[in-house]
Amino acid sequence: MSVPVPPWQQRAARERPVKRPLSLELIVRTALELLDTEGLDAVSMRKVAQRLGTGAASLYAHVRNKDELHELMLDLVIGEIEVPDPDPANWRQQIKDLVNRQVEVFSAHPGIAQVVLRTPAPTGSNALTVTEAMLSILRAAGLPDREVAFAVDAIALFATAAAMELSADFGLGDEQRAERIRQVEQYFAALPADRFPTLVSMVPVLSQGDYRERFEFGLDLLLDGVTARSR
Repeated sequence: MSVPVPPWQQRAARERPVKRPLSLELIVRTALELLDTEGLDAVSMRKVAQRLGTGAASLYAHVRNKDELHELMLDLVIGEIEVPDPDPANWRQQIKDLVNRQVEVFSAHPGIAQVVLRTPAPTGSNALTVTEAMLSILRAAGLPDREVAFAVDAIALFATAAAMELSADFGLGDEQRAERIRQVEQYFAALPADRFPTLVSMVPVLSQGDYRERFEFGLDLLLDGVTARSR
């Protein structure tokens, strides 16, 4: 006959948190939570393991190293980007919508855009889905395949850079950032005009326009080039 468990031990067992079984999905989602709260530099195998209440060695059964973990995080984030079916009559707006969504998703996870720049060719399933969509849309626009490939590279780089700029606060609040811009304007205006005539003369317009206006201009500039080539 077994010995009954004392009531105080029964209560402790009920109150003890149940440890979730370790899985690749749990590891990646935990890493993404760490990214969102502490930034990319904080995402290490050790710190993810700490959050999961385990040792770093147990993670290596699922993930080879930190670089692979970062790429898996990236693909999880890319999965938040909705992709349309190619519409040749509406290709330009489809690309704009796709790029806007990419920037929105990346900037919601500050630091993930850095992973894009460190990953020459993301090969996760979600990344492949987005790449397939962009290639298909631009091919539907009438570009030759070589130019489709180059255009996707240029547009993706622009979107990644825009997301980095949008999500980076450089440790400055809105008022501090505005003051910093004002100081830069004053510095430019005081430069010797004989050495920097164009820069000095353009000081009044160099900082005009908010992020959205500048982003839309840059994207339209790229797509104007695609439009011209598609003809």
